[in-house]
Amino acid sequence: MPTYFAIPYEKAQELGLVAEDKPDYQVSSPAAAIAHAMARIGQQEQEYLLVIMLNARNVMIDSVEVYHGSLTISLIRTGEVFKEAIKANAAGVIISHNHPSGDPSPSPEDLAVTRNLVEAGRLLDIPVLDHVIVSASGKSVSMREQGMGFGEK
Repeated sequence: MPTYFAIPYEKAQELGLVAEDKPDYQVSSPAAAIAHAMARIGQQEQEYLLVIMLNARNVMIDSVEVYHGSLTISLIRTGEVFKEAIKANAAGVIISHNHPSGDPSPSPEDLAVTRNLVEAGRLLDIPVLDHVIVSASGKSVSMREQGMGFGEK
């Protein structure tokens, strides 16, 4: 599994590494989603949940922080995750959150939330393409690559 070095988001913007500085930032792999999430939330000391919204060509429309602070991932309200994606007419989303502990291993709650979001995305016709977990240690996990929550391998 690739390891990414985390840098502050402002520095990533300055270097042109994040989507906001690249209008045609295509998220064509888990590594691209992880790189964006790592720059945005990888070094946060509290949990953050980021929704990356994509058009039909997997070009990023926007990414928004849906939750941050002391909330745990198990308290996510599905409607809030999809709210901005619906407004943006997104063709798909990638969910990302961080584990400040440094261990990106998905918890049982992460798996349950992913399954719920994947099902909601099917109903809304906004597929959840991946759920990536980034960490302060620079390690990351793509739950889709691991077959977790997307119809296990």
